[in-house]
Amino acid sequence: MASQSANLWVLLGLGLAGILIMTRKLKKAVKADFGAFVERLKLLPPPQPPPPKAPHPLTGLSFAISDVFDVNGFVTGFGNPDWSRTHEPANQTSTVVTTLVEGGATCTGRTVVDDMAFGISGEQIHFDTPTNPAAPARMPGGSSSGAAVAVAANFVDFSLGTDAVGGVRVPAAYCGVLGFRPSHGTVSHTGIIPVSASLDTVGWFARDPSILRRVGHVLLQVPFAAQRNPRNVVIADDCFQLLKSPGDRVSQAVTKVVEKLFGRQILRHENLEAYLNSKVPSLKLFADKKFNGERKSSSTNLLSYAMHMLRRHEFKQNHLEWINAAKPNLDPVISSQMQGALEITDTNIDSCHAIRNEMRSALNDLLKDDGILVIPTVAEPPPKTGAKEIQSEDYQIRSCSFSSIASMSGGCQVCVPMGFHDKCPISVSFVARQGGDRFLLDTIQTMYADLQEQAELATKSSASGNALSKETSAEMAKEKGNQAFKEKQWQKAIGFYTEAIKLNGNSATYFSNRAAAHLEMRNFLQAEADSSKAIDLDKKNVKAYLRRGTAREMLGYHKEAIEDFRYALVLEPTNKRASLSADRLKKWFP
Repeated sequence: MASQSANLWVLLGLGLAGILIMTRKLKKAVKADFGAFVERLKLLPPPQPPPPKAPHPLTGLSFAISDVFDVNGFVTGFGNPDWSRTHEPANQTSTVVTTLVEGGATCTGRTVVDDMAFGISGEQIHFDTPTNPAAPARMPGGSSSGAAVAVAANFVDFSLGTDAVGGVRVPAAYCGVLGFRPSHGTVSHTGIIPVSASLDTVGWFARDPSILRRVGHVLLQVPFAAQRNPRNVVIADDCFQLLKSPGDRVSQAVTKVVEKLFGRQILRHENLEAYLNSKVPSLKLFADKKFNGERKSSSTNLLSYAMHMLRRHEFKQNHLEWINAAKPNLDPVISSQMQGALEITDTNIDSCHAIRNEMRSALNDLLKDDGILVIPTVAEPPPKTGAKEIQSEDYQIRSCSFSSIASMSGGCQVCVPMGFHDKCPISVSFVARQGGDRFLLDTIQTMYADLQEQAELATKSSASGNALSKETSAEMAKEKGNQAFKEKQWQKAIGFYTEAIKLNGNSATYFSNRAAAHLEMRNFLQAEADSSKAIDLDKKNVKAYLRRGTAREMLGYHKEAIEDFRYALVLEPTNKRASLSADRLKKWFP
């Protein structure tokens, strides 16, 4: 017993030493609540109904709310001391907070938001920036920074935030928790300080997908319906290729889970850049904008630019009068954005509305009924605390480039943690079209355990120095080629097979598959060469003999073609194609 106590004190000592070391590295003390809370309070649920009535759906759960939700008798701070100083206590509680409390949950406090809930990094110039529990040297993400931290640090079961351009999804990604943004207009905004009416939504965080779903069922107030499986899962390959973290690892994990649970037939790979360029033509109205000093911009960056312009315009309409009257101390990001808002024209806003309408139609066409789009949540890892980059417009645009898809289409999105890379959380997001909220929450609950299992396997593989191998990447490229071939996109298939060959030139299948695509393109010389290479690598590859025979027949090498078809029959005597081809040629060229 004494030995166990000694060991316990040693462990505690090591833990404290670790905290001290981390504190020195961060150059600040980490608060007991990680700086998540502005104020502690307690809103208790009503008594349980007597049997045989069912208990309240959220019984036993605790939650926190961002400091933009009104609570009767309290001043809503909006992340700015001057706002608190110039406003009276609320005379009623926000509708969503009341709904959750009446649903059986206990509200335990209000959490930090960025200044006027406008930022995206999570930095707070008036209070201490909350500490990211998943990566203490990194920013927590905003605007609902404290709410994400409260869940990540296990202080509450779930929390509420607001999300216009990514205010829930970005901090969920940075802090490694689940984050849900519902379809625009599906959850009441009564008793919440607005930022941008046409983009604002109430979002929520959780660690457990069942809690995320239970909260959703209470807030969305949708009638019971049988759970539906997705019919269409679209993976935006080009978006994952842009990541600084291992995007292939994440998309591969999603692919494996979808194939296991729902079948390979519902998977589709899409170049989202090309799709948006064709389906959202009004993006070209902002094509002359520069990002990182370069004029050429991706469609998602242009979409993010339009989204931020719309938010600035609506924020100005809501709060410029108070800013001019109170002359508050503001975060420099807001000051610069307000300066830019004064230059926005009616034509600019009309363009933003056109983009939003086109974007909603584009997402509907892409996903149809019961479809899901798979994208990264953020393009980059969380910035380091105190990083100067977070003040720039380029950072604001890049950070929200992927979240602009749901924001500008009005759709719903869930961020799912997928482990770590270089000591930073990584995540993936699933998007459904407007109104698909319950379907999306149900689907994520079904997929979550398998997603976490795949994430854990990938993390262990990475830790042992066996991160995504060239062979695995080659297999992924081959599968994309197969998908393109199935869709009769022959040139695209050739490109993917070529990529697979570059990664692993010892696979007969890759050369044989490329030969098939060349045959469809009537590139018979290339098809013969690829088939011959496949046969060199695998003397028993029946398909390679058949494809080389077909290529040689079309090139006029009939004798050699007959030999290929006959050899295919030796390997596979029941192969009808080889038999018919050999007989046909033999009849014509005895």
